[in-house]
Amino acid sequence: MIKREKYLLKIREFYDVDLIKIITGIRRCGKSVLLKQIIEEIKEKGVLDEQIIYINFEDVEYDFIKDYMDLHKYVKSKIINSGKYYLFFDEIQLVNNWEKAINSFKASLNVSIFITGSNSKLLSSELATLLSGRYVSFNLMPFSFEEVIKYKNIKDKKEIELEFDNYLLLGGLPQIFDLKTIDAIKTYLMDVFDAIVLKDIVKRHNIKNISLFQRIMEYLVTNPSQTFSPSNMLKEFNKDGIPISTKTIYECLEYAEESMLMNKVSSYDIRGKKILTRKDKYYLTDLGLGQILNINKKTQFGAYLENIVYNELIYRGYNVSVGNNNGKEIDFIATKYNQKEYYQVAYTLASKETEEREFKAYENIDDNYPKYVISIDKLDYSQNGIIHKNIVDWLLENNVDLK
Repeated sequence: MIKREKYLLKIREFYDVDLIKIITGIRRCGKSVLLKQIIEEIKEKGVLDEQIIYINFEDVEYDFIKDYMDLHKYVKSKIINSGKYYLFFDEIQLVNNWEKAINSFKASLNVSIFITGSNSKLLSSELATLLSGRYVSFNLMPFSFEEVIKYKNIKDKKEIELEFDNYLLLGGLPQIFDLKTIDAIKTYLMDVFDAIVLKDIVKRHNIKNISLFQRIMEYLVTNPSQTFSPSNMLKEFNKDGIPISTKTIYECLEYAEESMLMNKVSSYDIRGKKILTRKDKYYLTDLGLGQILNINKKTQFGAYLENIVYNELIYRGYNVSVGNNNGKEIDFIATKYNQKEYYQVAYTLASKETEEREFKAYENIDDNYPKYVISIDKLDYSQNGIIHKNIVDWLLENNVDLK
């Protein structure tokens, strides 16, 4: 496994700081591996094994820890001296009222605490109030394309392009790169999807009509990168004789976000300088989890490419919104440190109509922030100060090993 240096670099400075380190991310994105990499780095600094307490709550060995009192009692039994202890709790959302134990450890023990979870509400408003000012949070993504290339140690340009085709369809969950066949990868991805739906959502929210819920989730994950329309979804289900309500749809969307399966992106009116309501778009955290269910539908290469660009921008640390420029959609407005970048994404600019549409979306945006158009095309379409980039080149532009 490669070292996920981009994340370690951010977390490293907090190893011995008196703040709770919270790492969130979708199931199987590599949180446990990252924790073990942190443990190894801490041990390299001279910390003894006895001063490290690691608990993975998905391991049946720890099934006896049901709530915060069980956790508190177990950890206290492991602390046998006044030295500093390093506590690592993996998938902590499985422990009822876990935050009470964490708060107690921080207040009464000489410890550095690291926790992970597969739930975006790990930092709910109630928890944020309880731990206010006492934590730092980090969001872990599946492998970026750059990480895939490093992990597989690919140097040849043609091989890189072939690998991108796989990445577009199979996503970047780390475990798939140790599997040998497409069938094995698809089986694994389906198991992950089922675990998210059945364990992280159905069980947590006590959903009764599981078959209907699965149908709704399948619809959502096979239609990424779209401005969400509940009316279109209602028509689709009613056409098949399946009665659902708008309330049910929005509940399912909330659950998909909560489980970190999908991410909601708000639309921003560039000229009016305000957030537009009911204009949200949804992007998959990992494309493979949508593609495995996309059995009888035409593959939406443009939508998938847009999804990859969104995930990469998040990986690079940007805040992302969808732009509305006087009725024309700007796929992404990416901001970081008060700097801004604009992105348009198209699968290919081969047709004149598509080329004009993508570049003209920037009309009347007269600021000096960079404006990009991303596609699979190798021919440079840059014009009028708007920069065109090939998607693979853009994804790997920070990889010095390939230059």
